[in-house]
Amino acid sequence: MKKMKWFTGLMIIFTLFIVSACGNKTTSTSEDGTVTFRIGYQVIPNAELLAKATKMFEEKFKGVKVELHQFEAAVDVNTAMAAGEIDAGLIGSSSVASGVAQNLPYKVIWLHDVIGDNEALIAKKDSGIKSLEDVVGKKVAVSFGSTTHYSLLSALKLKGIDQNKVTILDMKPADMLAAWKQGQIDAGYVWYPTLGEMVDDGNIILTSRDLAKDGILTADVGIASSDFVEKHPDVLKQYIKILDEAVQLYRSSKDEAADSMKNELNVSKEDAAFFMDQLIWLDAKEQASEDYLGTPDKKGAFAKALKDTAEFLKTQKAIQSVPDLKAYEDAIAPQFLQQD
Repeated sequence: MKKMKWFTGLMIIFTLFIVSACGNKTTSTSEDGTVTFRIGYQVIPNAELLAKATKMFEEKFKGVKVELHQFEAAVDVNTAMAAGEIDAGLIGSSSVASGVAQNLPYKVIWLHDVIGDNEALIAKKDSGIKSLEDVVGKKVAVSFGSTTHYSLLSALKLKGIDQNKVTILDMKPADMLAAWKQGQIDAGYVWYPTLGEMVDDGNIILTSRDLAKDGILTADVGIASSDFVEKHPDVLKQYIKILDEAVQLYRSSKDEAADSMKNELNVSKEDAAFFMDQLIWLDAKEQASEDYLGTPDKKGAFAKALKDTAEFLKTQKAIQSVPDLKAYEDAIAPQFLQQD
């Protein structure tokens, strides 16, 4: 599964958006009215990949020709959107928080998934850590600038724990695993597959799913260019309807969904089911609630989650300033969640 550093290539992305803002290629419309809708997707076990696997896009879109372009990371999706090569794409919530701070020309239209049990704080069994409060005086590894870094520091703040009383070490997952095996750290906040290799010798203290319940959200976010939102709202409404149907398929027929997803993920059916379950899948109705994207008249809590993420990025010197909450609310376009 993908994971990205927030700092890598950030200024390049911003420059691309600024340079291309006046001259992006636009999506095409044929003489018969058919719109070409270019989607940048990533191989992540969520509703969009399931819709691809089950050919929902080909079968359910009306008057739309869908082009699916695979990307490995959010930085590549951002670059492609900046160049006008795609109309919608998937990027992490941290990238969205940065993008809004830089006034980039896209809108949030969907939450592909909320990060759940696939990221967790795990402590060695002999560390004496049984709860988050026990990390005081301990060595905890995390990949600086990642969603896990944000989650760890947010969790400490939520519990009123001074982060300066915890030795927080910057380690990539492979280095963290090596330090774990050598007894050099007491705990680590990390994601699969590294997390899976640490479970036998550790206890999971909290997960990003737990934090999401407290409003500390990290997510894979669906964005669309502001130009496409304005010109083709009917296409985006169809798109969201298909994604919502894919969520319902996962919930009602998990076995069928896993069987369809296994080839996309290049894993066994059992592993596909496991990986899908690690993420939180939200349907359109849930996303339209006050806990997430909300409605056009009243934006939801995700706007504040993005602003909080941006505040964190500023402390890490990844961005220079953070706009007010209204800027984040304005960046959310939840009107496509309203299904007939």
